[in-house]
Amino acid sequence: MTRRGVRRVLPLILGWEELPRSVSVHGAPHGERVREPVPGVLLETEEGWLLLDTGFNTALLRDPELRRRYYPSPSYQPELPGPGEPLPAALAAVGVALEEITAVAVSHLHADHAGGLKHFAGRVPVHIQRAELEFGLSGRPEVERETIFRVDFDDPRIDWRLADGDQEIVPGVTAVLSAGHTPGHQSFVVDLAEGGGYVFTCDAADLTENIDEERAAGTSIGVPPEATLAPIRHLKRLAADKGYELVPGHDPVVWPELIRRLTGGQGHRRHGRTVPPTPRR
Repeated sequence: MTRRGVRRVLPLILGWEELPRSVSVHGAPHGERVREPVPGVLLETEEGWLLLDTGFNTALLRDPELRRRYYPSPSYQPELPGPGEPLPAALAAVGVALEEITAVAVSHLHADHAGGLKHFAGRVPVHIQRAELEFGLSGRPEVERETIFRVDFDDPRIDWRLADGDQEIVPGVTAVLSAGHTPGHQSFVVDLAEGGGYVFTCDAADLTENIDEERAAGTSIGVPPEATLAPIRHLKRLAADKGYELVPGHDPVVWPELIRRLTGGQGHRRHGRTVPPTPRR
């Protein structure tokens, strides 16, 4: 008998980020850079399509004045994957319309994860940890310095569903508190209806080396870098106990390969054709 759980997992790439490797790995050598994918995950559940993370707010990147305002550092350069809106385009590439999304969950409020919430305000529930939203709306000056932009999510139309720790979102999808990178960061355990599953670390572990070598996250809010190791180890134990694949949040090798396996390459298209992304370092 088929168990309750997720029927399909469709990983997406919603953009790219050119940045120092030390942003992902604490203590990485100065000057090393990496081009990382901006991820999203589309899950077909019993209750409809659930989207994990939403990519960038395109207006802040395409308008020259807004880009200078929100992304002033030349060391961090976000890229959009094409001329249109990345999220609807990525969904269309896997045969799903934006209007078919029935719920959203965001791992945290960094600009590369929460910028697409504008598409869902007034439409569907959005799951988040209470501590994350409270920090984002706190008005503290360090919030924006940490690349959390209030303009992305301070919308009274958003139907927030707040969690205080681990919580099942829908049958087969559990949010797991993995704070450290941000005050209310959450990762996701996905149980497949056919058996097996995935643990998506999101930014608790950006790269494979964060997991395999237990390297601390390169950025954290309110805690020292070494405090980010506890969530990594917890997620590793969860994945090992369940026998699930553990997926790092921004790995430039893992994400294109996962897309190839689960969607046949459909998750990354540019100008109407599938383009295999090539990581640059």
